[in-house]
Amino acid sequence: MATNITWHAGLTHDERSKFRGQGGLTIWLTGLSASGKSTIATALEQHLLHNGLAAYRLDGDNIRFGLNKDLGFSEKDRNENIRRIAEVSKLFADSTTISITSFISPYRADRDQARALHDKDDIPFIEVYVDVPVEVAEQRDPKGLYKKARAGLIPEFTGISAPYEEPLKPEIHLHSDTTSVEEAVQIIVDYLAAKGYIKAL
Repeated sequence: MATNITWHAGLTHDERSKFRGQGGLTIWLTGLSASGKSTIATALEQHLLHNGLAAYRLDGDNIRFGLNKDLGFSEKDRNENIRRIAEVSKLFADSTTISITSFISPYRADRDQARALHDKDDIPFIEVYVDVPVEVAEQRDPKGLYKKARAGLIPEFTGISAPYEEPLKPEIHLHSDTTSVEEAVQIIVDYLAAKGYIKAL
């Protein structure tokens, strides 16, 4: 851990919210590969921006091209991947942006740690479980990852050779095999409005 460092306080989250006219929060989408997380996250970001709200999407694959390009897919690296994303999403949320993360984040403890990080500073954290049967995810398989995993070409693949620990009490539970992208976005937006995080859209 770094030494000889000092925390420099600045504006509070409430002060930034007042100046910007918007509160920040993190919407954490979790689910199997090919569950529809990224598609829903992209549509949600577009909808929020279209309605004049500051929002930014952090996507699992995209982050591995930059911030987390040094990480693999071992359990240890997955833990660190989510730890970093939790910190980054919290920074976005603290800036009063609606941070939308789209990560498999298979381990419950990692997601709980991400939530605790936000809770510590009273920043809302909304866990969205994008639920789909693994059989449906395999049928979709847009990247061909399940096929490679079944062939033994991808070790430690979530849902096949590595575990996925389902959320116990997500704020929102979406069944993406029976819910359209548009419906999923509206469910999330309605939840945010009901909680007073945004105005009804």
